[in-house]
Amino acid sequence: MIIDTHLHTIDTERLSYPWLAKAPTLNRNFSLQNYETEAKRCGITHALHMEVDVAEADIENESMMVAEYIAKTSSIVCGAISACRPEFEDFAHFLDRQLANPIIKGLRRVLHDRPDDLSTTTVFKDNVKRLSDTKLPFDIVVFPHQMPLAIALVDHCTDVQFVLDHLANPPLKEHDLGIWSGHISEIAKRANVAVKISGMLNNADPVSWTVDSLRPAFEHCISAFGWDRVVWGSDWPVVTLGGTLSTWVAATHALLVGTSVSERQSLLAGNAQRIWHL
Repeated sequence: MIIDTHLHTIDTERLSYPWLAKAPTLNRNFSLQNYETEAKRCGITHALHMEVDVAEADIENESMMVAEYIAKTSSIVCGAISACRPEFEDFAHFLDRQLANPIIKGLRRVLHDRPDDLSTTTVFKDNVKRLSDTKLPFDIVVFPHQMPLAIALVDHCTDVQFVLDHLANPPLKEHDLGIWSGHISEIAKRANVAVKISGMLNNADPVSWTVDSLRPAFEHCISAFGWDRVVWGSDWPVVTLGGTLSTWVAATHALLVGTSVSERQSLLAGNAQRIWHL
């Protein structure tokens, strides 16, 4: 079993994605059907749909679209990680609606391309802390230099389950993991944080990356977090900037050579089942 905890789909006829104007390679439709055809061939059995930073007015419309995916008996989509706006005073009302929606398994607020002070306000931090009494994890997506901000948010919300997306985007192209690795070691000291093994091909050199060039970042995360706090994600279709879904699955299996069955099962499925209550 492989659970993909980071699937995106893009439907530009149905939803608005303001950021796509600056991402021409991805500025087109990426359908669930295209993903599932390849995913099933790779052994992916379940997938969580990750929000795609749609326009604010479309956040809950995106969740409705995912509900339609799930309603199809042949679909491998088993839930949605919804966008949210913890910086808003009325976040509690939004959260109540998500808690009443059975397909919502978690929340995320994109932070890596937003002002660094977004997550530092009392409103933002206290609203994320509201997740303490729920079963909804909060995904964090940041760049390495923003990791102290992520750590501060985690320290304010000690009873919230956090998931650090894309290994916090290690600078694989630059081959300089020093600052990143220190931040990873520090945030891993917080027991309520897991790390998502995803986004590596997008952070690596799209032409010259190899499994060996990915290995140092992968192994550092395993060493820091242990096998009980790591999950796997495809980051499709962003993964296509550095390869294909099939390439990333193959690279993952290569990175896992020599590991035990229980370790592989924890990364590829078991931890995701526990963290997102699947």
